[in-house]
Amino acid sequence: MYVALIARDKPGALEIRKANRADHLAYIEATGIVAQAGPLLDDAGEMAGSLVILDVETMADAKAWAAGDPYAKAGLFSGVELIQWKKVIG
Repeated sequence: MYVALIARDKPGALEIRKANRADHLAYIEATGIVAQAGPLLDDAGEMAGSLVILDVETMADAKAWAAGDPYAKAGLFSGVELIQWKKVIG
């Protein structure tokens, strides 16, 4: 099943994001369950959150992935939503 992870960065946390970006991208590569991903942008075009589409067996798998994300471990996010998602186009 697909799960959409939608996370918003804490205000003023752009440097935390930048400092942990390489580890986050390596985690995506190593885990092999990310179908699509990219940053959410603020009005100035700066990274301000994340949208990650996970291809997992269970919601528990999605929760475990989210907890292991280096961004989450660094305290980047003010909140994270995990929502089951149905792919229709693409």
